Amino acid sequence: MTTTHSGDNTTAPPLSPPSTEDRLPHLKLLAFTAAGFLAIMTETMPAGLLPQIANGLSVSEGMAGQLVTLYALGSVLAAIPVIAATRSVRRRPLLLTAVGGLFVFNTVTALSGSYAVTLGARFLAGMAAGVIWGLLAGYARRLVPEHLQGRALAVVGVGQPIALTLGVPLGTWLGSYVTWQGVFWIMSAVALTLMIWVRALVPDFAGQTAAQRRPIREIFLMPGIRAVLAVIFLWILAHNVLYTYIAPFLDDAGLGERVDVMLLVFGAAAIVGVWLTGLFVDRKLRLLTVASLAGLAVAALVLGIGHSSPVAVVVGVVAWGLTFGGAPTLLQTAIADTAGDGADVAQSMLVTVFNLAVAGGGVVGGLLLESAGPASFPWVLLALSLGALAVVGAARAHGFRPGHRVAG
Repeated sequence: MTTTHSGDNTTAPPLSPPSTEDRLPHLKLLAFTAAGFLAIMTETMPAGLLPQIANGLSVSEGMAGQLVTLYALGSVLAAIPVIAATRSVRRRPLLLTAVGGLFVFNTVTALSGSYAVTLGARFLAGMAAGVIWGLLAGYARRLVPEHLQGRALAVVGVGQPIALTLGVPLGTWLGSYVTWQGVFWIMSAVALTLMIWVRALVPDFAGQTAAQRRPIREIFLMPGIRAVLAVIFLWILAHNVLYTYIAPFLDDAGLGERVDVMLLVFGAAAIVGVWLTGLFVDRKLRLLTVASLAGLAVAALVLGIGHSSPVAVVVGVVAWGLTFGGAPTLLQTAIADTAGDGADVAQSMLVTVFNLAVAGGGVVGGLLLESAGPASFPWVLLALSLGALAVVGAARAHGFRPGHRVAG
């Protein structure tokens, strides 16, 4: 018989027990991968369409940029309260409703000629995305045996670096062939296809009973939860200080005209990082987390010292991508293991902290850009990654435990 450090007894047993074979149900898990990809693409793609959106809605590009802001705000505000309020709801209908929300609100955006209506649709689409993010990890873990849960999250997580890398350039490219409204029609079609996929292939699971539902405050105060949330905030903040303002940073190395290429390099390295994390996360979660943060610190050091050297910057970006790619898998696994029955609510906390860190990266990076210049970004990344490493070091007993996630 196997036991875990903290278990994942999220809800009542599934309608049919998961297979005990050492094989992942890839077609089922890839539906979750596609859901995460869709949520991020819907968020980031308008950034590549700002001139067209601004012209179409008769607003400035700065005001058009608030389509991204409102979406992120919707995700932040919805994740915890909506996931907490829907813990008793069966999982597949809830996921279908959330993906259906992206279908409806992307369609409204495509049809709207009003700036106010478009902002409202983007806010509601962000709320739907917040529900998707709160569901994905716990739902995916229930599809597989305990000893494959980390690998399952790695499969689910691969959509994130792809979407982050392709979101803006893909939006720009599609916008050159169709109108910006046409791009949102495409995203609606993707959402509709995903709904059919989920309905056809993904099994349903029961929600939690009243006895299983812990208060949010109790989950937040569980040993290890705050440590994982602190690492999430520091790690994602560090990443986004540099990622948000990668263009001015690359200018210093004479790579300002190669931002798209460098983003693809980062994305490719991140996908390799996801794959490597998936191989070992179930056996070495703590070691991988420490190694990833230490590697990120080294990447920051290379970027800081060699910020004016194209070769050093390319090496640093590759190392940055490799060490960051597995972060979502590591952090989602850590918080779900730590939260046990409260995994879905804990995941919604992760979503909220993650999005706050993304927003914080934009603010901190902007202030640094104006005051100290882009060469300061790697040194802030170094300080924040070392801070996260210190938190992981102190969370040995709870949050980031050593050894195999499943002990015989």
